[in-house]
Amino acid sequence: RPSMPLVALLVGTASLVFSPALQHHHGQQHMRSISVLNAVRESRVAPITEISPGARYRQMKADGRLFYEGRKPGAADELKKALKNAGRRQIVVITGSSSGLGLNCVQALQNRDDVFVVCAVREPEKMHEAAAKAGIPRTDYAATELQLASFQSVKDFATDLKKALPRGSLDRLVCNAAVYLPTDPKPRFTDDGYEMSLQVNHLGHFLLVQLLLPALKKAKDARVCIVGSVTGNKNTVAGSLVKPVADVGELEGLKAGPGEEMVDGKPFYGAKAYKDAKALNMMTVLELHRRLHPSTGITFNSMYPGCIATTSLFREKREWFRYFFFPTLMKAIGSYVTQGEAGERLASVVVDEATSKSGVYWSWNGDAKYIGVGNAGGSGGELFENEFSGMVNDERLGKLSWEYSMEAVKTFL
Repeated sequence: RPSMPLVALLVGTASLVFSPALQHHHGQQHMRSISVLNAVRESRVAPITEISPGARYRQMKADGRLFYEGRKPGAADELKKALKNAGRRQIVVITGSSSGLGLNCVQALQNRDDVFVVCAVREPEKMHEAAAKAGIPRTDYAATELQLASFQSVKDFATDLKKALPRGSLDRLVCNAAVYLPTDPKPRFTDDGYEMSLQVNHLGHFLLVQLLLPALKKAKDARVCIVGSVTGNKNTVAGSLVKPVADVGELEGLKAGPGEEMVDGKPFYGAKAYKDAKALNMMTVLELHRRLHPSTGITFNSMYPGCIATTSLFREKREWFRYFFFPTLMKAIGSYVTQGEAGERLASVVVDEATSKSGVYWSWNGDAKYIGVGNAGGSGGELFENEFSGMVNDERLGKLSWEYSMEAVKTFL
């Protein structure tokens, strides 16, 4: 647990080292930092307040329950009825859309009259509450259950969706949902026996793409976007200097199957499990592009929306980190992006003509360009084609990742 002087020092140092353009503001920033530091003095020593999925997942396992116990009665009919509102609009599926980046993307897409969103979420009622609060009309979206911690749930969702699609075609698939479990001393396992980050972030989405390919092939100019991260891309500051670094090794753990703690076969490390899974996300995009784009015309891409330091992805970090240190540091180095701006960026990758190229990792330079690293992110800036790291670009590893992932989900295809 870092001391208060250390936190202040880190923030101040980051402002000086990474942000020459902000040096003359450092005195004011320091005074504001002291004020906020005092305000969070109690929260920094408080125990972790777990929110879903952490506490819920642990309790379910303790009770011997599954994360998925079958489709709710009437769920398929409800989805079919909701999709009748789509009319001739493009149909976009977004996973993890009840909060954070996903919800803000849904909001951004409401500015486009020709889009209807299928929100694939753990808790549909939570999605309806979030949509109502955001002013999203029920006629512009459908909410249905998807538990990525269960391959059976993924299959049931895909089956119901394909039956409910008015034209039998799906225009866009956005794989956005993710869990980040850095505080876990031991791994959590899914209904299928895989480490939670691996299945929810990667394998569940891998299966979803495979199951929805027939519907995507029927659409004109269909797209699949799997949200990436600089933390899984080792050619960035966040990906190479912030430890632990993503490293999938020879994918020994993925090859071995259920019960393995890490993709590389090594002992569990929560923060690295997330980064490795994001690396696999981006490897999957490239492998989909190589294998399927030439024959199907489907666009497969990834994107980094910038550092959304206040997103619920960090829900299991301590409060001093979530509400003060991380957002303050990201603002100091120019990497901070609001959830609204991040949602607009994802929406642009989903539907804009400028992002129709396949096999691309889309990013924005933004304010962080002044630290001398063009792929650092930040608010504002221009859209550009970022570079995948050598590990992500490795075609041999990409092929192995595809084969091992296909082996993991083959029973549900």
